[in-house]
Parts: sequence; C-alpha cells; structure tokens
Amino acid sequence: MVLLMKILQVILALSILILIHEFGHFIFAKMFRIRVEKFYLFFDAGFALFRFKPKNSETEYGIGWLPLGGYCKISGMIDESMDTEALKSEPKPWEFRSKPAWQRLLVMFGGVLFNFIFAIIIYIGILAGWGESYISNEDNSIYVNELAYDMGFRNGDRILKFDDYTPERFEMLQADMARQTARKATVLRDGDTLDIYIDQNMIGAVLNTPGMFDLAIPFVVDTVPGTSRNFHAGLQKGDRITAIDGKHIEFLQDSRSILEGYEGKDIYITVVRDRDTLQVPVQVDTNGRLGIYASVPGVKTKEYSVISAIPAGIKHTFNTIGGYIQDLKLVFTPSTEAYKSVGSFIAMGQIFPAAWDWYRFLNILALLSIMLGVMNLIPIPALDGGHILFTLYEMITGKKPSDKFLAAAQMIGMVLLLGLMVLAFGNDIGRLIK
Repeated sequence: MVLLMKILQVILALSILILIHEFGHFIFAKMFRIRVEKFYLFFDAGFALFRFKPKNSETEYGIGWLPLGGYCKISGMIDESMDTEALKSEPKPWEFRSKPAWQRLLVMFGGVLFNFIFAIIIYIGILAGWGESYISNEDNSIYVNELAYDMGFRNGDRILKFDDYTPERFEMLQADMARQTARKATVLRDGDTLDIYIDQNMIGAVLNTPGMFDLAIPFVVDTVPGTSRNFHAGLQKGDRITAIDGKHIEFLQDSRSILEGYEGKDIYITVVRDRDTLQVPVQVDTNGRLGIYASVPGVKTKEYSVISAIPAGIKHTFNTIGGYIQDLKLVFTPSTEAYKSVGSFIAMGQIFPAAWDWYRFLNILALLSIMLGVMNLIPIPALDGGHILFTLYEMITGKKPSDKFLAAAQMIGMVLLLGLMVLAFGNDIGRLIK
C-alpha cells in the first residue's frame, strides 16, 4: 500500500508539472498565432492512450503511453518528434520558424517561466495557509555520523560559519557546506571557537552521505503519552535525563544504544529537576524505548497573511532556484562526484510521504517544479535551454542556424539526455542494491 501511494504521488506530481510546463509553450505559441499540432501528456510514440481533437481546432490533445515527459508539437519547429518533413517546404505564416526571434525566444522560455510561476503560487499558498516552521541553527548543536566525525566534527559542536557564510537553518547545514564548497568550518566547542579545515576531496562523500548533522537533542522531557509504560513514573515537563542505569548521556541520541540492552526491563534513570537530582524507576519497552517525547529546541515559526506571503513566496522561490543551480554546478564538476547523487523516478518516489499529506506534497511539488524549470535551462539542444541558446545567438549575430544544423543538434541532445537517464537509473539501482 505504501509503494502504491508513493507511485500515485509521483505520477500525479509529474503529470501536473508536465502540463504546466507544456502549457507555458502552448500559451505563448497561441499568443503569437503559431499553430500547435499536438498537446500531449507523456509521449505517444505511435500509440496514444487517449486523444481528441475539438471541432474547428488545429490542436490534437492526448495522453501517451510512455511516462517520460510530455510535449507540445509546434508547427515549423524541430523538437522531440524529429519530424522534418514540413521543413522541406517554404515557411508558412503560422509556423514557428517564420516568426521573429524574440517571439520564438518567449515560446521556448514559456515552459520554464510557468514552472517558476507555479512554484511561486504554491509557496505563497503554503506560507499563507501553514506559515513557515524551521529549526534555527542559532544555539543548536550537531550530532554527527561517521563521515562528519572523520572530517573533524564532534557531537555538541555548534557550527557558526562555513568560510564567511553564516547558515541560518539547521536542516540545511549539510547542503550549505556542499553548495558553498566550504574550505573551513568555524565551530563552537566546549566554549572555545575553533576552525575545521575541510578536505575538498570529501565533498563528493558529503553529497552522497545523508544525515551528517543530526540535531543534538538534550534529553529534556516534553510529554509522556498515556500509552507509555512510564505514564505514571512521575516524570515532569522540563526534567532532563542525564544518565540511564548509571551510564551518562548528554543527548537523546546517546540513549538509544544504551536502551537496546534493556528491552522489557525495569531500570533507574537519573533526572535533573530544577536544582534536584533524582533517581526515577522506569520501564523499557520491547523496542528499547522509554516512550517519552523530548523537547526539540530551536524551532522557529513565522505566520503570514495572504499579502505578506506574496513577497515571501517569491523570495523563497528564488532562493530555492539559486540553491538548485549551485547543486547543478556541483553535478557538472566531476571532482565532487556529485553526479553519483543524480536520481530517477525511483529516487523521486522516496521523497514522497507514505500517507497523503497536503503540506508535504505541495512542498515537494513546488521543489520539483523549480528543478524541472532549471533543468530545462541547461543549454543542451534537446532541452529548452538549447533552443534558447541558439535563438540568442541568432539575435546577437543576426545569423540563424540552418534547419539541418538544428536537426543534428537535437539528435545529439537526445542522446545526451538518454545518457543522463541511464546514469540516474544506474545510481538508483546501485543505491537499492547497497
């Protein structure tokens, strides 16, 4: 059931984003009176699951069988269909190739533009409806995994800076370090400030090792649910657990390895309450847990009205675009080995929740819309960015590339995209095997 829910969410998200993107091309083509022959969700490749053509319409609408994208077939344009028959005749007034360069540029940029506008609308809705909650990096400490430990970080460190960049959000620490290609991290440890120099050869490992910086959570009691075995143990909100069966713990994470040896047993924990230190008898459940909810420090929440959400949503969209461009820069830098983090539909499915959650779905949808828009700006001939590049070249030099050149470039671009898809699926399969 979980797998089915994830698959349905992936299909729904892709369908929405493809339609939004292709509608951007479609609306600008119609605006400039360019004929659109087909508007398809997914590729038909000779066979369509569904198709119809309204009376007196020049456009056929349909759903293809191959869920690898979609397309808007514009007359007189060399695209994914590689249909060059129409190009053998003289340009018609309603064809793409007969229009001024600035109009063709807007037609090609329309898909990306609509993806960005769609993300802005979603973020405005999220901020107005739910507000914004995040864990502040200020005054919060890290709990490290093996990679972070090897790089010199220690449990309880508070990261102050990466080079000259001051991170604001705790959950973005690992991404910030990679995106900044930071050479130095300044941390606060036991009251002293020190610098940790980052080996640039480890950036690839940073990108491919999730969970470097967990939030170091002091084991301070927030609530004890009624279903817990320790509901009547006498624990109070604000109690800090400092030892389990005499073994010292500093953070919640330290308790997990200790409790694994006490499943189903009665033990004593050391609790600091105000100025008193108490020994409290508790029961460990069969999963090695105390059944206590700890307080999570540093959570900040911002509330927005519909009006104030508009500039905030625009700012958030452009910040996300900037971050993703930095990610792509790393992907195209072989020394970082960031290409190993590229994923396909399999990786996409893993980020969706196991149960329907409007908040998470919309956040993921907005992020994917931005990713689709930025990816399409890459100057590969088979992508919008390739067409935009050739059109800008024409506008600057006054020389239009020949149809034969554009057809050859489109074929090369499609081969490159196929190679990228193979890489993405290969990475996903490799991760599944591991």
